[in-house]
Amino acid sequence: MRIDFTKMHGLGNDFVVLDGRDQSLPRMDASLAAALADRRTGIGCDQLIVLEPSLAADLRMRIFNCDGSEVEACGNATRAVGLLVGRAISIETVAGLLSASPCEAGISVEMGKPRFDWNAIPLAYPMDTHAMPVAWEELVNPIAVNVGNPHAIFFVEDPYAIAMERLGPLVENDPIFPERINVNVAAITARDAITLRVWERGAGLTRACGTGACATAIGAMKRGLVDRRVRVTLPGGPLVIEWREDEVIVMTGPATESFRGSFEVGDFGPQQ
Repeated sequence: MRIDFTKMHGLGNDFVVLDGRDQSLPRMDASLAAALADRRTGIGCDQLIVLEPSLAADLRMRIFNCDGSEVEACGNATRAVGLLVGRAISIETVAGLLSASPCEAGISVEMGKPRFDWNAIPLAYPMDTHAMPVAWEELVNPIAVNVGNPHAIFFVEDPYAIAMERLGPLVENDPIFPERINVNVAAITARDAITLRVWERGAGLTRACGTGACATAIGAMKRGLVDRRVRVTLPGGPLVIEWREDEVIVMTGPATESFRGSFEVGDFGPQQ
């Protein structure tokens, strides 16, 4: 079985997109997803994206991290899918219905409403998610928010001074987060500007994380540190995050198609 794919990225956060709306796809599991995502022996990506027909929206999007785990949401991938389709669309995800629309600044995505309850993150037991009474070395008192997937946000003086390669997995896999957690370290540089690095659950350090930018902006807004529209600068570039009065998060930024190709399923896993 030969499968067509599109390689895309959002600010360097890269994806292999398999479109199952007009071709038959193999059954996707953790093993096959990880094999395709491998940068040495596969196609290589941070996340594998599978598009399927949907009865509730224009299409359904499934998201697999490079370790093979399936996750609920990916903001950069949502922008990439919006670019691939080329028009305003609704997208069904595990996290709910999203919408993506082309605009002058790239693709604008309505990411839904954030959740702050401890069991919506989820945490292992009840606590204040606005300033969690926990610490991992210099990372202290994060705010936790679910924006379709779970995030812990730490506000620090210099995100690039934090040893994310060591502390990221320590926080991600702490038992207090039963479904693991995305780890964000951010500095407020103005009322409308944030600098951010993200350790992604199941993917590690990435050049950009759309849901991380959303979660961090919302966390900063909840604490009164910034206004309701901010520019979040990640290693791969900036995203604009707005928290509308109806509490819906809107993320705007670029997406890019890198190349197209095809692969033989038998080279990466058993024939389905």
